Amino acid sequence: MLDILRDKARRLPQLPGVYIMLDEQSQVIYVGKAKKLKNRVSSYFHGEHIPKVAAMVEKVHDFNVIVAGSEFEALVLENSLIKRHKPRYNILLKDDKGYPFIRVDTKEEYPAMKLVSKTASDGAKYFGPFGGRAQTREIISTLSKALLLPGCARKFPRDIGKSRPCLNYHMGACAGWCQGRLESGEYRRRMEQAMLILEGKSTELKASLTEKMEQAAEELRFEQAAELRDRLRAIEGLENRQRVISTAFADTDAVGFCRGAKSCFTVLHFVKGDLVDKEVEIMDEPIEEDSEALCDLLLQYYSAHRGGWPKSILVPFEIEDREALETLLSELAGKRIYVEVPKRGERLRLIESAAANAREEILRRTTSAQRSLKTLEWLQKALSLPELPARIEAFDVSNLGDTGIVAAMTVHVDGKPLKRAYKKFRIRDLQGQDDYASMYQAVYRRFRHLVDGDESFMPAPELLLIDGGDRHTAVALEALHELGVSVPVFGMVKDDRHRTRALVTAQGQEIGISSNQAVFALVGSIQEETHRFAIEYQRSLRNENYASALDKIEGIGPKRRADLLKNFKSIKAIKNAGIEQLSLVVPTKTAKAVYDYFHTGEEK
Repeated sequence: MLDILRDKARRLPQLPGVYIMLDEQSQVIYVGKAKKLKNRVSSYFHGEHIPKVAAMVEKVHDFNVIVAGSEFEALVLENSLIKRHKPRYNILLKDDKGYPFIRVDTKEEYPAMKLVSKTASDGAKYFGPFGGRAQTREIISTLSKALLLPGCARKFPRDIGKSRPCLNYHMGACAGWCQGRLESGEYRRRMEQAMLILEGKSTELKASLTEKMEQAAEELRFEQAAELRDRLRAIEGLENRQRVISTAFADTDAVGFCRGAKSCFTVLHFVKGDLVDKEVEIMDEPIEEDSEALCDLLLQYYSAHRGGWPKSILVPFEIEDREALETLLSELAGKRIYVEVPKRGERLRLIESAAANAREEILRRTTSAQRSLKTLEWLQKALSLPELPARIEAFDVSNLGDTGIVAAMTVHVDGKPLKRAYKKFRIRDLQGQDDYASMYQAVYRRFRHLVDGDESFMPAPELLLIDGGDRHTAVALEALHELGVSVPVFGMVKDDRHRTRALVTAQGQEIGISSNQAVFALVGSIQEETHRFAIEYQRSLRNENYASALDKIEGIGPKRRADLLKNFKSIKAIKNAGIEQLSLVVPTKTAKAVYDYFHTGEEK
């Protein structure tokens, strides 16, 4: 079947269009667009793919194509087909609601704020769009409490005086309109204040309330002045909660897209400079590359709009079909829409904020195990490993000149350190300092134990990381070959600031990992942990050697040695101490013997 599909793909034209993947039941399982149909469709039937793409390709029994007159036509057609068929392997949004609005019917005697999905030509006022429905309800609730408007389900004036006030009244969150103590004119004035806030005119409202408050205070109407003061504070609190940028960025959407254990599409929606809310979609990892996936998401998302289009849509990276997308979105909106990739300034910070929100949503909605698994899958793909690197072992060498050479091995299972499996090696029989020979010996000895069936050195890792460049990696690989052991080996190279920069093969081919933050962080932490363990082991041996040397000093037994180490913490501190300081811990005669040992050339 694969050969048949390859042959069919080879006969496709090098023209823009849409391809439709079908399963055995002729059901549409994936729809994609292409600038050149032949190249794009043929790529599915050659080489290796990420797991999700491979799973889709395994189910492809046939495919159809529709040649388009341009890339723009292909974009429109792809969106239409995805909406119609909702293919299993396409990236899909969960609903088609778009942004919600707040509706206020000013023709009513007691108008109320209501959440609606779209605007209508019915004479009512509409505010928004505001993002998620739950967040919009929270805005209505916050406004109601700030202005002491009713937050219950009662209808006015129908329900005035029919029952006792609810808990909101007793908690000071409502003025008790159901009791008829305040006139409808006052209700409408407060609702007008709410609408001013929704229109972004809170500055005018605050100025008006401040003037009324000061006038009430001058006329000794202190209770009314206090009420106006509290209302001002509530409005300022709401304003501070929503305010994030200046009004220069009115009607702008900032889009974030992040791949992790899940993938996240986030839109931060700004109206008149205020962050109204955010829209979040969590989904499985898309088949598409980032640019294509984001283009598809934007098209689906904004096709669902019922009004309230932004002037600018800020995206985190360049989209190949950006001009075509701008044209289509402008046609849908009935006005010019700009899709921009900010490079600096406040707009770039908006994009960074959207990206941070996307990352946080993934962290919040996935477990540590899911994130670790995805990171290891990425590492497997980057290094073309035959197996998932569930167990990673790393080696580092530490020395002080020609003596005290040691090597350390750390173990990470599922991305986490397994400290009980760490190993230490004293390097033997070397004439002088030789990092390469030391690394060879450490790796050889570790895997010699494995070959000999030593259970404490089992199992073998799926990946071996060496602290150093290609030559360190090459000698480690040589040790494995001599033992007949096959384990992928890569070196961990650092930049000028001693930070992990890349992985390298024994042949000197570097593999960059900085573009994937999760993999970069994992490899960096492994390198740092291995270096720390090696240094710690080397220092412990040095202190052990010095400590044993204390026993050679006249008057020093186990107790006095322990007292000296307890008080001075290290041999270096003992060595640097004067006789008077030493005499505070041991007798003066013994203190002089210790001092002389370290300062008169008597150290053996």
